[in-house]
Amino acid sequence: MESAKVEIRKILEQVLAPLVEADGGKLYVLRLEDDAVEIHLAGRFSGCPGNEVVARRIIGPAISAVAPDAVCIVTSGALVPEGATRVHPVG
Repeated sequence: MESAKVEIRKILEQVLAPLVEADGGKLYVLRLEDDAVEIHLAGRFSGCPGNEVVARRIIGPAISAVAPDAVCIVTSGALVPEGATRVHPVG
């Protein structure tokens, strides 16, 4: 079985990044560990009032499906935090 970190990375690249980009957004990772992931949404997601719903109904459950104990933090805005890495869709 692969580590939670590897499974989270797969979900980010194969599921979440394509969904975010299809809606005009960009997905960035600030921190990725077996027990935690910090994600930043930019592009059309900057300041979008629906981000809380996206985080709670889509991103959180997708991460929990592969890493049930992982804490998922989602931020958004036009300014991408220093050190963030863009996740490009794979698949």
